[in-house]
Amino acid sequence: MATTAIYAGSFDPITRGHEDLINRSCEFVDHLVVAVAVNSSKKALFTTDERVNMIRASTADNKCVEVTSFEGLLVDFARKVGAKFNIRGLRAVSDFEYEFQMALMNRHMSENFETVFMVPSVETTYISSSVVREVAKHHGNLNGLVHPAVAKALAKKFPK
Repeated sequence: MATTAIYAGSFDPITRGHEDLINRSCEFVDHLVVAVAVNSSKKALFTTDERVNMIRASTADNKCVEVTSFEGLLVDFARKVGAKFNIRGLRAVSDFEYEFQMALMNRHMSENFETVFMVPSVETTYISSSVVREVAKHHGNLNGLVHPAVAKALAKKFPK
């Protein structure tokens, strides 16, 4: 039986840090659903479709990955796609409290849905979507921070 996990987030935009977690997750799951969360209360730089397309471009070589979007509760989406695990990245200790609360709530709503916390690689620890957006806004060098397709999309959002 194939093991399915979800890696959900806003991915606004996907970074090399996200890609690192995706690739490493595929070392221990057969199928990883990378799910762009639709959150109407957040003002995203990119539309949901743009984010899905950037993730597909960034993960095109990884056969383990399926990219989609979802609305509503993660546990309901997990049931729909048959996922047993929720992958969450922790860059800093400050991320842990919120992620821990979410993991406990998800377990409360679906006792068989486990959260797996992963730390980033040393090379990607400092990368976040908000930092990438700021670098792009000021026309900084995005090499090593995002896939070239993402850099191109950011350049369109922040023309010189």
